[in-house]
Amino acid sequence: MGTYALGNYDDGNLWHGSENTRRSLVCDANTATSRIVGTGLCAGFLAAAAGTCPQPALAARRIPARTLTAYHGLVKEIQNAQRNFEKHSRLAHQSRAVLRLGMMLLSAGASAYRVKHSMQKLALALGVEDTHATVTFTEITLTCYAGGTFRTETAEQRIMGTNAARIDELVGWVETLPPAILVEDANEQMDGFSAKPALYNRYLMVLITGFACACFCFLNHGGIVECSAVFCAAAAGQFLRSGLMKRLWNQFGVWFLCGLLSCFIYVGLVTLELSLGWISGAHQAGVVSAILFLIPGFPMVTALLDLLRADFSAGVPRGIYVAILMFAAAATVWAVTTIVGWGTTGADGYHLVPWALLPARITATFVASFGFAMLFQASPTACALAALNGAIINPARLTAQDAGVMPALACLLAALLAGLIAHAISRRTRHSRVSLSVPSVVVMIPGVTFFRAISNLVNGHTMEAAEAAIGVILVITAIGVGLAAARMLTDRTWRMEPPHSLVGPLGDSRATLTPEVLDHVRKMNDAAGAANYEAGAENDGLAK
Repeated sequence: MGTYALGNYDDGNLWHGSENTRRSLVCDANTATSRIVGTGLCAGFLAAAAGTCPQPALAARRIPARTLTAYHGLVKEIQNAQRNFEKHSRLAHQSRAVLRLGMMLLSAGASAYRVKHSMQKLALALGVEDTHATVTFTEITLTCYAGGTFRTETAEQRIMGTNAARIDELVGWVETLPPAILVEDANEQMDGFSAKPALYNRYLMVLITGFACACFCFLNHGGIVECSAVFCAAAAGQFLRSGLMKRLWNQFGVWFLCGLLSCFIYVGLVTLELSLGWISGAHQAGVVSAILFLIPGFPMVTALLDLLRADFSAGVPRGIYVAILMFAAAATVWAVTTIVGWGTTGADGYHLVPWALLPARITATFVASFGFAMLFQASPTACALAALNGAIINPARLTAQDAGVMPALACLLAALLAGLIAHAISRRTRHSRVSLSVPSVVVMIPGVTFFRAISNLVNGHTMEAAEAAIGVILVITAIGVGLAAARMLTDRTWRMEPPHSLVGPLGDSRATLTPEVLDHVRKMNDAAGAANYEAGAENDGLAK
């Protein structure tokens, strides 16, 4: 594996390094040799270092045996130094390919565990003997070891988006890697993944966002008036968000502006319908559902999974990122409702009989899960499978809550079932479990309750806000625990911590032991011994 890692497939691969560096090595050797055997031997040394000087030419000079031994030793040292340079040069390309894969997964929203696991598998296929990586929400620090040398690199990305299809492609590619692969081939494959455009155009995403939020509103007891207004408001907000994100605006500012637009559009539509006499009654509560497309469901779930795997360097900042986005969206609800003087009490827009309620919930959950999967840039097949998963677990969860089961417990069991179903489907398809499970559980995130809690907190209704916030925390934690439990039941690497190799020696260090090093150690020890002797003599004098 070490030979493979260094690219020693044939003799020609030993000479792929920098030409300037080789010239420098030969020039240094020329200077050193001239000091030993005189300037007349320099031309012979240059030819020998290049491998072109025949042995009879050296013998004809009748060089003394001691000088010739020193000459051959110096040639060997230069050749070893050049080989070490070639080893490190090849390792640099291998390390960069591994780091590139990690950054592609991290920018697509993958969890720290998935990033580390995929980087390690690619490193082994490239011939790297060992890797150590530190993965945060935006940065990766990677150290690769091979052939008695190592290389450390750090990279940062600021995309902080979600692309489930890219995660599926990269994970599927890594899982099917051959035992050995060239760096050049790996980079070519990753070039192909990077060049793929977005799966869905802007206007399709706007339309599906409207439908998803309208169905989400229905699951939160919104009626026809609320759902229709939410459709228009959420679609407009998504249209603005896609335009601003394309121009690389600050995400927290984008969330606030899009929330303001969606809330004002909802308020305007409902107010217009009331003034025209088309509707009657209170429909204020639906304003909260108008910004549900701003819930960062994918990073929220991956943050929980990172924390439950003790990947705190990635889970904590990702969780803080999610919290800031949620607060930015919640601030818009408070601002708009305060300006227009609306309330955010729960909606009660329909009363359906059980035989009609269950099919309606199944249909609404399927559409909402499908829409959120598209927002996460999952492939059409993954969207359909994730929506089917959600259509199974979410109506069951709602039915259990209607029967009196605690919301947190119902969400935990539903998330556990969602994880098991995603595992069963992933074993028969090319889609990862995260692409099949996260969209199906996003509809269980109590975004409406969270936004109402923040609004109540700002308005001074502390008790109502605290009660709602505690309920939100319990439900979100239950979702993460349920998904993690499913992974532990089906994945041995989640159930048991894999053995990690500690940092060991690079190899036989005696090859780097030079007379200068030995002389330095001897001088330092002699100086320390003399200082100790003087200190001891001084102490003896004071004692007397």
